[in-house]
Amino acid sequence: MKNNDWKDRLGVIYSTNPDFKYDTGEEPEEETLPCERQALRVSLDKRNRGGKVVTIVTGFRGTAADLVALGKLLKTRCGVGGSAKEGVIIVQGDLRQKVLEVLRKEGYTKSRII
Repeated sequence: MKNNDWKDRLGVIYSTNPDFKYDTGEEPEEETLPCERQALRVSLDKRNRGGKVVTIVTGFRGTAADLVALGKLLKTRCGVGGSAKEGVIIVQGDLRQKVLEVLRKEGYTKSRII
């Protein structure tokens, strides 16, 4: 998906070079590792959440779309809400064991609870 928003290219000077490629400064996304090579860590967090407890899954290496898909799978299997962004999946509640079971069934064999 290509972003052609003109506001992102402000300050670009016109070039007559036919081989010119505009560098946006963005790094390409990392390819998603296979499930069996992912070392996911499941932990519990209750800091800065208004007394609420959340289960956090970290260590995912891959594209943002795959992270969101895994987060959606975990949330639907656990029947709770949450979010997935910046390499971290947050699932509401203390569901460490259930999240670990779901991850292992999906093929994430190196997953562990910290």
